[in-house]
Amino acid sequence: MRNYNEELKDTVDHKYGYNFDYDIMHHFMIKAFEPFFVNDNVLELGSNEGRFTKRLQEYFDRIHCVEASEEAVKKARRNLLNETRPKEDTVSKIKVINSTFENYDTYIKYDNIVMTHVLEHLDNPVAVLKRINDEWLTDTGRFFLVVPNANAPSRQIAVKMGIISHNTAITPSEALHGHKITYTLDTLERDVKQSGLNIIHRSGIFFKAFSNFQWDRILEQDGIVTDGFLEGCYKLGQQYPDLCASLFFVCEKGK
Repeated sequence: MRNYNEELKDTVDHKYGYNFDYDIMHHFMIKAFEPFFVNDNVLELGSNEGRFTKRLQEYFDRIHCVEASEEAVKKARRNLLNETRPKEDTVSKIKVINSTFENYDTYIKYDNIVMTHVLEHLDNPVAVLKRINDEWLTDTGRFFLVVPNANAPSRQIAVKMGIISHNTAITPSEALHGHKITYTLDTLERDVKQSGLNIIHRSGIFFKAFSNFQWDRILEQDGIVTDGFLEGCYKLGQQYPDLCASLFFVCEKGK
């Protein structure tokens, strides 16, 4: 049995989430998603403590979040609903559901489904992607999928330094955080296609030569990195998706 609460904890040498993730990557993920959004509801698969959910609130009124960790769900409910009750008010337009994706049961279909940095944690990613295609996505809906990129320059540099054995390796800290695979463009496309989903857009998010903890230190120093530089990294990433921090697919329901 997996302990999802334990997997969210920081390790000795690695945080589960960095300020770079929350402040930079989340910002550019939303920017990449926005042109493809379909008006109406959204399902967020793997909401953690609700940080990315707050960004989704700028675009959607009706949001359902599914999260496996009980501790994360408690924090998300406090952050999003300003409450500590076990269950949300039934009239609330935001619901945070404590469930694994494999056990999530709903009659609702969603126009937008979002999964950011979660697929790599799943025991059977293709089976969950298949549920998205067959059960949860509307006929005109969009699925937004983001995963860490094995070929990010920061990771390739770590390989050359001898810190990581190879690009797609799962480091000990990643294993403790529940990672099961480190995706490349081709392996991500393989799993998505096996599920039946139809990929309509492929890209990358943010050209990244520094590791997350290095970015956090850089961002602490005023004047080192400007908004223009960050925007440049985002645009360069669109030109070279295989050299981005994350891979990004937009999918529609397959036949």
